[in-house]
Amino acid sequence: MKNILIIGAGLSASSLIRYLLVNSEKYNWKVNVGDISEELAKTKINNHKNATAFKFDVNNKQQREELIKNSDIVVSMLPASMHFEVAKDCVKFGVNMVTASYVSKEILTLDEEAKKKNVLLLNEIGVDPGIDHMSAMQVIDKIKENGGKLTQFESNTGGLVAPKYDNNPWNYKFTWNPRNVVLAGQGSASQFLHYGKFKYIPYHKLFERTERIKILDLGEFEVYPNRDSLKYQDIYGLQNLVTMFRGTIRRVGYSRAWNVFVQLGLTDDTYIYTNSLNHTYREFINSFTKYEETKPVEQKIAEYLNIHPESHLMYQIRWTGIFEDVKIGLPNATPAQILQSLLEKKWQMEDDDKDMIVMQHQFVYEINNKMRKLTSSLVVFGEDKIHTAMSITVGTPVAIAVKMILTGEIKSNGVQIPISKNMYQPILKELEQYNVKFIDEECDWEKPKEYV
Repeated sequence: MKNILIIGAGLSASSLIRYLLVNSEKYNWKVNVGDISEELAKTKINNHKNATAFKFDVNNKQQREELIKNSDIVVSMLPASMHFEVAKDCVKFGVNMVTASYVSKEILTLDEEAKKKNVLLLNEIGVDPGIDHMSAMQVIDKIKENGGKLTQFESNTGGLVAPKYDNNPWNYKFTWNPRNVVLAGQGSASQFLHYGKFKYIPYHKLFERTERIKILDLGEFEVYPNRDSLKYQDIYGLQNLVTMFRGTIRRVGYSRAWNVFVQLGLTDDTYIYTNSLNHTYREFINSFTKYEETKPVEQKIAEYLNIHPESHLMYQIRWTGIFEDVKIGLPNATPAQILQSLLEKKWQMEDDDKDMIVMQHQFVYEINNKMRKLTSSLVVFGEDKIHTAMSITVGTPVAIAVKMILTGEIKSNGVQIPISKNMYQPILKELEQYNVKFIDEECDWEKPKEYV
């Protein structure tokens, strides 16, 4: 019997655990699930005969090492900052590891030793990163194999609430880690290549520089740039492109409203807001505006942003409850934490809500002296509050990769991401069984007049 150790039983792990349990009898697997909440881990395995659940603390070195050395493979669904200690132990004890997170600089330092010990550290096998890599590489390789030359590549992904349940003025609800949403784009300038020109967008301008796209029959969306699109030129083997762009998808109007919080400084996570326990949200937002003895804070913000006090944009801001005389109730909190706490009350998914994942790649390439554009779109809807679209698209490719490693279909070692054909082809094919399937649209292409 093969022992699978899953560390972290949060929302994204739900579909991962279900897949492994469903297949545990066929492949003779024992699925061991550890989480800081033993109750949560037990809920996820639901008394399955081939599974155990237990309390797990990643900082408990003795427990961590004992579990890892007695496992055949480790799946870390912990926050990204916690992967490194787990990965070090996996290399130490010769155990393969899979994670959906981006490859960190720390993880990369383990590459040489992992190769010496024939240990695979497979990263970026979720949705974004993960399905985006695999689906893009499948098209890129096909274009090259057919003699085409790729000139432009854009890739955009978003986790949103499904249209039927989209019932607030932001057209948004939290479908994954709220902290990541609040801090999105911070830390470095977003950089990409657009028609041969390098573009660098600092954080304070990020949500002003959006573009519009249409996705199948779902209508129009907006996209803001991800942090560093340029590094994917080397990863995908696309050094000669004139456009290289990766972005995050939101419904139209989200970015303009979110930019209000950015410009005011409410997304800052670098300092403690004094007396956050007893101040109200109204006092909080007012503290970021100019002192005016008689003007209400709503008027000051409308004037600062040069917008009408009764505009839809101001309605979006008021709707959050940021102007209400309600105590924050958080001790020693940063502005970003205060904003997150407020939005978690307003952007919460209701029990009957369903989410969706939207992804779209756009490829422009030359073949037989003609320019062609291929648009590849993915829409996945969640099943329920447990098996969400996010959980399905993050956890299922992780689970398929675990199966392929245990059965010997994947034989790689070192630090890897799923961009090779022997990984992406079988994983994408199996994902179609879970309604994770791209729809391609192709047409002739001419360069827009503004760039001629």
